[in-house]
Amino acid sequence: MRIAVYCGSNTGNDPAFARDATLLAREVVDQGHGVVYGGGNIGLMGVVADTVLAAGGEVIGVMPSHLTQREIAHQGITELYETTSMHERKAKMIELSDGFVALPGGVGTLEELSEVLSWARIGLHSKPMAVLNTGGYYEPLLSFLDTMVVHGFINQKERDLVFAEEVPHRLVQRIGAAAATRRS
Repeated sequence: MRIAVYCGSNTGNDPAFARDATLLAREVVDQGHGVVYGGGNIGLMGVVADTVLAAGGEVIGVMPSHLTQREIAHQGITELYETTSMHERKAKMIELSDGFVALPGGVGTLEELSEVLSWARIGLHSKPMAVLNTGGYYEPLLSFLDTMVVHGFINQKERDLVFAEEVPHRLVQRIGAAAATRRS
């Protein structure tokens, strides 16, 4: 099984973000899974990739050529797919993954999570989605999803497509179990 990890190209200003990214990456390997991610060697992306590689795990990167030309592509990962656009990157990551996890990140992370949720809502995939809610980082987003339900823009079943965990090992266990259930 491969888990797509969406996360920041920065580490943020709280050391807990990098700590939890490291713990999640180790747990992914310990549970026998691989990682699909944006292909970078910086920020939380680099933390996840380096940790998985150090633990002997598989790391698949997907990066548009305009970013690889800036020399931010990780050179030591298992495999790097180069795409022509950001849209192609996201589609390839969805294709290669059995589940999706968003760690703290910026606008790009939010956009990736939003797209994967939108695709699930319209039936393009049925893979599990989760956020690692380090220090309550995703509380405003989770609240906003609840507000969408209250106002009738999504239903509760659609809201429940994204779950949150604050503890990395529980998140990896839950996403692995959900992906296994989906495949059986």
